[in-house]
Amino acid sequence: MVDDSRDRAQASAVPLGGAGALLTVAPTDPAWAALMRRVPKVELHVHVVGALRASTLGELAAEAGLRLPRPVDTLYRYSGFYDFIEVFRLAAQALRRPAHFERAVHEYVEDARRAGALAHVEFFFNPSYLYALGVPYRAQLEGLVAGVRAAERDFGVTALLIPSIDREFGDDVARRVVDEVLAARCDEVVGLGLDGPEDRGPPERFAEHFRRARAAGLRRTAHVCEDYAPTPAANYLACRDVLGCERFDHGYRILGDPTVVARARDDGAVFTGCPKPSTRERDAIRLGAIAGMRAAGLGVTLATDDPAMFDTDIAQAYERVFPQPDVDGLAQVCAAGVQACWLDDDRKARLRERVDEALAALRRPEP
Repeated sequence: MVDDSRDRAQASAVPLGGAGALLTVAPTDPAWAALMRRVPKVELHVHVVGALRASTLGELAAEAGLRLPRPVDTLYRYSGFYDFIEVFRLAAQALRRPAHFERAVHEYVEDARRAGALAHVEFFFNPSYLYALGVPYRAQLEGLVAGVRAAERDFGVTALLIPSIDREFGDDVARRVVDEVLAARCDEVVGLGLDGPEDRGPPERFAEHFRRARAAGLRRTAHVCEDYAPTPAANYLACRDVLGCERFDHGYRILGDPTVVARARDDGAVFTGCPKPSTRERDAIRLGAIAGMRAAGLGVTLATDDPAMFDTDIAQAYERVFPQPDVDGLAQVCAAGVQACWLDDDRKARLRERVDEALAALRRPEP
């Protein structure tokens, strides 16, 4: 895939700090990869829309009368980050009925469990993408909850939901999202997120909405310090101190400010790093940043972000970061995922036991 000049210039400007050298995608040791695939994995950063199989999107778009910009077999090849965003939002508009949302969740869990032993996942979804089409929040929620329950029944994988505000849609839409989330509370909806192009909406703008979410008992997270645009490391501080976020999605550009890195380390912050970005030229930057964050002592767990749209899966996410045997490093990342997930205490404890048992098996010498 080929990026436009704007994305190349933005990516090349990303400060990685002394620990974040550019990394290439190294070949993975096959035996080690097979062992990693067996370890139960926690994924805290995956968007329902971005998890849509291209074939499924083709079917749903045809049903909805939507015209795709390219044939299905090349649909997920982007000319740049904003091309990806346009395809992403178009795909969101194809999800019109509860059964569509249920199918999207169920198919992703099926794929991720097969690919890399997914044990728990927390999905983002943007209710606002379908407001203009008259698809109410409750219809979206009905399908998503059905998908979550079916995934646990069929695959033994637990899942939670995080409705998310898109920065570009404005304050009125953000308020509506929070209003509807609070009016239709259910156990599966556990938090509030903030996503969309970070350079088009500073975190402070959404303080009121996050304050309401916190008062209602919802957890909070936000996409922050991504690597496609020159956003400041100080956005982390705004998300932590103003929005009250408890974990953070991406976070790569935090490495540009050692003071902010030190604060995040002291906070015990956990970042959901996604080793494969939307455009190929950012591979080295992304891997270098994740390595730099881990070297700086920051908590990092791994995820796919938009797995189908980025042509990746949860197993590959781990293989990119750990191409060679590193049980200690793997254990740190797995522990961060369990620590930062929003399961209740009992289910989190059971999940931790499963992960610890699998890691202990990796450490035992072969007979």
